[in-house]
Amino acid sequence: MISLLLAAEAAAGIGKLGAGIGAGLAAIGAGLGIGKIGGSAMDAMARQPEVINKLLVNLLIASALIEGVALFAVVVAFMCI
Repeated sequence: MISLLLAAEAAAGIGKLGAGIGAGLAAIGAGLGIGKIGGSAMDAMARQPEVINKLLVNLLIASALIEGVALFAVVVAFMCI
């Protein structure tokens, strides 16, 4: 009986560790994705200044979508605890 309780506590600890790792990876992935989009947009704006308005719109939409997916991943990771 005691060994079952210890196993359940260990499994809960591993679940919390997994949720923390999952949330961290989601945040890192979102940061890398938004950074890549921002860097590419800056390069494109420097090469063709006449398309800045189109690029800004696309940049903001893509960043919002990435941030939404990252937030969803963090929420799912913490719901699994």
